[in-house]
This record gives sequence, C-alpha cells and structure tokens, in this order.
Amino acid sequence: MTQNPMAQGPIAQGPMTQGTAPARAGTVAITLGFAVLCLSYMLNAMDRQVFYPLVPEIREEFGFSLDQAGLLATGFTLGLALTGVPAGYLLDRMSRKTIVVVSVVVYSAGTLAIPLAAGFLDMAVYRLVSGVGEGVQATAIYAIIGAYYFHRRAFAAGFIGVAFGLGVFLGPVIGQGMAAASDTWRTPFYVFGAAGMVVALILLVTVPRAMSEAVAGRSAAADAADYDHVPASPYNRNSLAFAITSAVSGLVFYGFLGLYPTFLREELAFAPGEAALAASLVGFGAMMALPVGWLADRVDQRLLLAVGFVGTAASALLAYTVATGAAAQYVLAFLIGTFASGVLFTNCTTVLQRSVRPEHVGRGAGLFILTYYVAAAVSGLIFARLVAGIGWQGAGLVQLTLLPLLGLAALVLVDPRRMLLPPALRKA
Repeated sequence: MTQNPMAQGPIAQGPMTQGTAPARAGTVAITLGFAVLCLSYMLNAMDRQVFYPLVPEIREEFGFSLDQAGLLATGFTLGLALTGVPAGYLLDRMSRKTIVVVSVVVYSAGTLAIPLAAGFLDMAVYRLVSGVGEGVQATAIYAIIGAYYFHRRAFAAGFIGVAFGLGVFLGPVIGQGMAAASDTWRTPFYVFGAAGMVVALILLVTVPRAMSEAVAGRSAAADAADYDHVPASPYNRNSLAFAITSAVSGLVFYGFLGLYPTFLREELAFAPGEAALAASLVGFGAMMALPVGWLADRVDQRLLLAVGFVGTAASALLAYTVATGAAAQYVLAFLIGTFASGVLFTNCTTVLQRSVRPEHVGRGAGLFILTYYVAAAVSGLIFARLVAGIGWQGAGLVQLTLLPLLGLAALVLVDPRRMLLPPALRKA
C-alpha cells in the first residue's frame, strides 16, 4: 500500500451494498474527497472554538456565573458523547457519506441558533444540538479513514488532526475579529453556521462512494485469519483501557480549552486579542498530529500516549503556576495543543480502532467519541468548581497536571498481542 493517505486505498464491500463493491474511484476524486472531508472537519473545529474567547462578552450580557459559563463552554460535548456509540453502530450499517452530510447540517443549524438564545437553558440546548452534529460527523470521518486507509489510518488521521488544528487556530482569531468589527458577539455564529450549510452541499457532491463506503480488512477470505487474535467483542480489555485514556484526555484538554481565555483575561489581565491569540496557538500545536500520525504507524502507540500525558501535565503546570507574560503563555498554549491534541487525541482515535476487528471499526470510533466527549462535557464545570474552591492555580494543578497520571496508569492494562498492529510493528 502506498504511503500517501490520499492515494487510492483498499476497495471492499460497502455496508449497504449487499455484496456489490463500490465503483473504483480515481486518485483525483479520492484526493478531492479527502480534502473536502478535512475542510469540513476544520469548520467543525472553528465552530467549536469560536465560543471560548467570547465567553466574557456572553457572560456580561446574560449575567451567567462562572459555573454556567464553564458548562456552556464544554457542555456541548455531551452531544458529541451521546452520539458516539449509536453513530458507530449505524456507520457499520448505513451510508457514511449521508451521515456526514446530515451531521454538518445539524451542527450548523445549532450554531445559527445560538445568537437567538434568550437565556442559559435555550443556549445550552443549541450548544447541545451543535455537539450532536459535530459528534456524528467526527465519528463518521474517523470511520471512513479507518476503513479506507486501513493500514495507514494513523497517518491519515494526522491530516484530519492538521485540519482540526487549523480550525482551532482560525476559529478564535476570526471569531474575535468578526465580533470586534460588528460590535456584537453574535456575528461569528451566523457566519460559521451559514458556512456549514455550504460545506454540506460540497460534501454531497465531491466525496466518492468508493471512499466513504469502503470496508477494509475483510475483502478476502485469506485475510480473515490475520484478525483472529483480536477479541470478537468490540468492548474488550484493550478497548476499555484505551477508553479510560480517552476519557482522561477529554477531561484534561477540554478542561483547559473551555476557560483558558477567561483565565488569561480575568486572572492575568490579558487583552481580548491576546487571549484569543493564545487560544488560537493551541491549534498550531494540534497540527503536530501529522508527524505524530506518521510515527503512530511505526512505533508502539502506548509510548506516544505516555509522552502526551507527561508533556501535557508539565506544560499545564507551567501555564497555571509560573508563566504570567504573553510570550510564555503563547509558547505553553502551543505545547499543550501539541501534547493534548496532536499526540493524545490523534492516538486515542486510532488506537481504539486497532483494539477491535475490522468489521467493528465504526464502533471503535464510536467508543472513542463516547468516552472522550462524556468527560469533556463536564470538564468545564469541574474546572470552574475547582477554581471556586482552590483558585486558578489549584484547579490547573489538579485537573491538568495530576489527572494525566490516571491516563498513564490505564496504559498498564493494555495487551498489545491482542491488537491490530500496524505493518511496521508486525514485521518486527
């Protein structure tokens, strides 16, 4: 198989074809389809990130408490979490392309509704709707690349990670700029929501069925024996251990993301533009998913996860207890993005798929979405409560520095002999 993740991958029976293989697509069509999937995920990330730097303005207008603001900032991920397992189940049985398109329409509709909110409850509902759409889309995209780029899935996931990182970078900067230019925090939500509707139409036209409906790994009977060592159930010792690492990653990364701009503005007295830039630099760190994905197809992913947890803990400790200047915070925001997103997120998404048999790739992706985003959904509220009890420094120490140790402990439970190892490790 080629090293290029956008080159043609394995063509196999689609989930809805009942024995009829999807038509073969050319390299140009596959490359275009993959690029549009990345574009749609970049918009997904922008859609999520635009809320965080605008929290102070939203709090001021509605009179929300820090607890309410923290819940709104990260509670939308409950929508992502609730869709993980059912979406994974459906993705193993229905058209993934259709699911991707519908999911983009759903989260864009939720985004368009946010500026129309009258208070906390309906804004929370609109955020939840956005999360549902974003969760289904994320599950579908990772299922598509996990099937189509079967043996190079981590490298392909790295491109998705770069798109996510670019969205994380652009969302706060563009959103804050739009809000400042129009003198209202509502403008970015209208713009991003409308952009999502346009992207849904582009997805419908450009993503080839040969890519979206491929099911790799069971296309030949002789290949089937290669997976007998993997547990028949998608919910096995390894997948559950990696589910713990995913949950810890979600608690840490979204606990940081949700109130980091608020910490910079209210505790360190940063200007709105400085806080938005710091939040954006997290996205540059997330773009390290590409080289990390390349490594993840060649080395033991447990090692990469361990590096991610240690690096996140050390960087967060400095950000919340030592650094006070803008330059230092910019560097640390980049590092936290590198370790918490570029390393942890990229490896959690792919290692769960490698813990299940090929026909369960959708459920592997769904289990990641469930565990990662259930934890992320409450991370902002937990962090806000910690701030109220022990201050910003104490909250950073407990949730962002000590909690990653639990993720390290979960790695001890993993049995690599019962996993789908990438070709480089199987040969070793």
